[in-house]
Amino acid sequence: MTETPTAQLSAAGVSIWLDDLSRERIETGNLRELIDNRDVVGITTNPTIFANAIKNGDRYAAQVAELKAAGATVDQTVTELTTKDVADAADIFRPIFDKTNGVDGRVSIEVEPGLAHDAAGTTAQAQELWEKVQRPNTLIKIPATVEGLEAITATIAKGISVNVTLIFSLTRYREVINAYLTGLEQAKAAGIDLSTIHSVASFFVSRVDTEIDKRLDGVGTEEARALKGKAGVANAQLAYQVFEQEFASERAKTLLAAGANAQRPLWASTGVKDPSLPDTLYVTGLVADGVVNTMPEKTLEATYDHGEVVGDTVTGAYDEANGVLDAIAALGISYDDVTAVLEKEGVEKFIVSWNELLDDVKGALEEAR
Repeated sequence: MTETPTAQLSAAGVSIWLDDLSRERIETGNLRELIDNRDVVGITTNPTIFANAIKNGDRYAAQVAELKAAGATVDQTVTELTTKDVADAADIFRPIFDKTNGVDGRVSIEVEPGLAHDAAGTTAQAQELWEKVQRPNTLIKIPATVEGLEAITATIAKGISVNVTLIFSLTRYREVINAYLTGLEQAKAAGIDLSTIHSVASFFVSRVDTEIDKRLDGVGTEEARALKGKAGVANAQLAYQVFEQEFASERAKTLLAAGANAQRPLWASTGVKDPSLPDTLYVTGLVADGVVNTMPEKTLEATYDHGEVVGDTVTGAYDEANGVLDAIAALGISYDDVTAVLEKEGVEKFIVSWNELLDDVKGALEEAR
């Protein structure tokens, strides 16, 4: 039997994580099937994913009824529902976690998005979620806002593993790595075993193309149209270059020698939104050793079906990637403005989803018998 594209991707050093979780996936055995047949070695969640799962799933009704009988508030109910799913998924992934020494077998859960600009609130909730789930293979998702940087350092310093989310710009990515290294230094000073702390840095891909392509359409020239669909991959390729540079520094080497783990780059938002682009673009175009690609199921299935994995498509592409971003800048499109807009929109979208989640749970509590 010919090796599948997802197996080839794994062999090339890419960890495949599913960007979706629901109680139905857990209880029907679907999640285990994806581990066995699609090479999935981790999973990520966010407020949108949980809102969809609870709105469309009837497997939460019994727990909602129990929580209502116990007098739980809407917020308490959301916490109980989501952390149960994360804990149960973590148990399914635990053998992978053990086999890979904590590198994979990971399940992510996000702090409330309304705390994105509240460093102290984010840090406190990160610890609460960590203690609530009580699984070593959990990652707490913290957004890469300015305030989030402070929370990342404080959370890592406590020995809690973190998935840094909503990274769009190379400058912010360097700041995220600095926040991680600072947290490790503080953890080391506190006597915490650095080998137990893991982190990924989630660099968003497709949303960069969505925003920049819209602006390229506004320019309207043939040169502008020729650049469509290229910025997202180029930006992520250059992020990997940043990763290589920062973790080759003497500061990072000192921490790695003391047992620390490098913070792996994670490609997020890898579902292709423009139907004119190949549906596996943000998978096969971003193959490099040691990265994570977290995919919606549609992208995972497309990759399994017809993805063409040709080896590393990142480390030899830095000059070309810089050329793409330079050409876009030459057309008057501001990279800094694009990434600032995307960060702001990213937080706002998750807040909307969080509010939908609260509304859905409130309705479920009211209906519960």
